[in-house]
Amino acid sequence: MKIQGKMFIWLSFFFLLIAVVYGVWSKEPVGTTALFLAFGLSIMIGFYLGFTARRVDVGAQDNKEADVADDAGEVGFFSPHSWQPLALAVGGALAFMGVAIGWWLMYFSAPLLLIGLWGWVFEYYRGENRTQ
Repeated sequence: MKIQGKMFIWLSFFFLLIAVVYGVWSKEPVGTTALFLAFGLSIMIGFYLGFTARRVDVGAQDNKEADVADDAGEVGFFSPHSWQPLALAVGGALAFMGVAIGWWLMYFSAPLLLIGLWGWVFEYYRGENRTQ
């Protein structure tokens, strides 16, 4: 985490320099304000990461001798045969098409979205996958 903290601190100095140059050169208040806010956000993130890095164990990214595989952990569990994301994708596509074509299309997309979401949440509570 030390590396990331230092990167955000250096990024905040970059944002500060760019904000000053942009503000003097363009005299445009909205972009200058956005760049100063980006400076504030990156300094907060950098300070938090540096503050936290001092209180946690050293990670693999802070060890110069570490290998990429040293920091790899469990990614998660992904269902290998689920049809529910397809139902959610079709329902979501119909819902977004409903914004462009007409709101009446939401009557067809809402049940698909609800069925897909319900099925995805509860697919390991019923049927052959109950014991997984």
